[in-house]
Amino acid sequence: MIVQMKKVSLIVLQNERKDALKALRKLGVLHVEEVQGGGDVLASYKDQNSKVEKALSILGEIKVGKKEKIEQTKVSRDRAVEVAKSVLALSDEKKSCFDRITSDSVELDRFSKWGEVNPADFSYLSGKNINLSMFEIPAEKYGSIGDGVRTILVNKDKSQARFLVVSDSPLSANERPEGLPPEAYQVVLPRCSTKELSAEIDASRKRISEIERELMSDKKYQDAMKDSLSVIAKDIELENLYSGMGYEDKSDADGADSHSVRLSKAEPSSVPLAWLTGFVPVDSMKKFEDEARLQKWAYAASEPSEDDNVPTKLKNNKFVELIYPLTDFLGTVPGYREYDISGWFLLFFTVFFGMIFGDGGYGALVTVVGLALLLKSVAGGKKVPPVIGLVLLLGVATMVWGAVTCTWFGLTPEQLPSWIKALSVAPLSNACTDEWLPFWTTDASAGTLTTANNLQIFCFTLALVQLCVAHLKGMARYAKDKVHRLKVIGEFGSFIELIGMYWVVLSMVVSSTVFPLVGGDVYGVPAGTVSIALVLAGFLLSFVFSNYEGSVAKSVLESVKNIISVLLGVVNVFSDIVSYIRLWAVGLAGAAISNTVNTMAGPLAGRAVMFGALIVLLVFGHGLNMILNLLSVIVHGVRLNTLEFSNHLGMSWSGFKYSPFSEK
Repeated sequence: MIVQMKKVSLIVLQNERKDALKALRKLGVLHVEEVQGGGDVLASYKDQNSKVEKALSILGEIKVGKKEKIEQTKVSRDRAVEVAKSVLALSDEKKSCFDRITSDSVELDRFSKWGEVNPADFSYLSGKNINLSMFEIPAEKYGSIGDGVRTILVNKDKSQARFLVVSDSPLSANERPEGLPPEAYQVVLPRCSTKELSAEIDASRKRISEIERELMSDKKYQDAMKDSLSVIAKDIELENLYSGMGYEDKSDADGADSHSVRLSKAEPSSVPLAWLTGFVPVDSMKKFEDEARLQKWAYAASEPSEDDNVPTKLKNNKFVELIYPLTDFLGTVPGYREYDISGWFLLFFTVFFGMIFGDGGYGALVTVVGLALLLKSVAGGKKVPPVIGLVLLLGVATMVWGAVTCTWFGLTPEQLPSWIKALSVAPLSNACTDEWLPFWTTDASAGTLTTANNLQIFCFTLALVQLCVAHLKGMARYAKDKVHRLKVIGEFGSFIELIGMYWVVLSMVVSSTVFPLVGGDVYGVPAGTVSIALVLAGFLLSFVFSNYEGSVAKSVLESVKNIISVLLGVVNVFSDIVSYIRLWAVGLAGAAISNTVNTMAGPLAGRAVMFGALIVLLVFGHGLNMILNLLSVIVHGVRLNTLEFSNHLGMSWSGFKYSPFSEK
């Protein structure tokens, strides 16, 4: 169920707000409305958090050899932050070294065919009125240099000629002597000698090695930094609330602020106050009230209004809580004023999982994994997490469905022992090739049903049951609502429309002979005709009452305004029921894959030399199929609960979890 909340407004003295927040955090029951704090202290905490996270990311990328073992060292939070800053500084320095190596290497490559170059030598000669400039030109163009240009050929290869130009004055970067062909381009001197560039590269590489050793040494603080993150997160939370709380400016408190509280009528001064708003579960209100009396806080508690953004706290028995790991993974939380469908979600998801996995052998493997995890937790003296219970439940459900349908590791019924086949339920079993008469007749002329038809009917019946539950919950809810009580009739209309549409789906998808839309004698009742009547009657009731807000006329008018959506709603009921056939189709696809794997492995069986290949093929093939089945469960099994079922409930999963301000 969804635990009822109380909206609490807490008022404390402005100069006691930090102590009040610490007491509230220790109490751990108040979910505080979101506030946006600020200030240098909060910025400092956030900066520390960012630095530690980045440092952990850097240290996490450092690989440790198999034989190396790093003993983790516990240090204080402040020391962990200092180490993080050091790691970031070393990382930045390492990046600078790599950048320097890259740029210096490019420079060396540029002068690789010039030999050793030293700008100081050029400056020295320039001081002696010998001005030299470095040029390159295509080799075949060197001979076209004018006689007026004084050059010194340094070297020449097949593609380029490298030469010096001797001039009366230094040449600027864009200046070139008259008579120099346009193909010649000036080579800019390096910032230092090529010898110094090589030395810098060696020094940078040496420094990189030293930095890597220092970073490797800092890995011993990884756990301490991870621990510091949780401490910093709590500091951020506290400081955010402290700086974001509403409070009076002491300088403006002299009778000018409506929030100030005067000590007495005769006293002109007032006491600056601070305030905070949040939500407390009703079952924790006594604990909060006791603390408020102890701390001498003022507070007001009331029912949340329609406009309040109230957190959702779910409370269920241990069995239903098995679904929480899945809903937490999906991030689905019902709104405070929506339904808690945890129990229904677990029930139907378990069935859907078994049908989609579909193979009892796969279910046995899942169960074995669950049991192994269970024993490991028990042996370690740890509390068994709900996810292990969920794995066991889903594994058993898959085994049950595999037994019902006689599906084990994709083997044909002929390959299975007779006692396993005896466990199956004939109308749904792969081991049965009979065709079945509808339960209401013995006349074969009315048509027969195959095993595939029966599985389809089972899927559509699941749809009917689950979607009917949604509308029954809607009727129960509106029956308690005095303002919207007549919406019960609209929900009842949707309920009977769903029942009628069920027969329509069976007729159009399974067999129009067994389930005719006209007539269809079921124990003397013309089921087809009745189903059409139910669809029409349900549509009419839904059309008139589904938008009821105190006036039938306004409800009808609202439906008329949205007539296209209302008409499409009938189609949606049909498609929602048909959507459940995915349970049969996906399970059938998985069975086909496992059968294909077995067929591929068949020629390898019985050959000793191929035994290893056989094992690899079976493990890979069936393992891949199980992964695909798991993805199918997430896509299809979850969808039927969070989309089709939820749409009929009117749920949007708009909630967020109750997360009290606490030390945990």
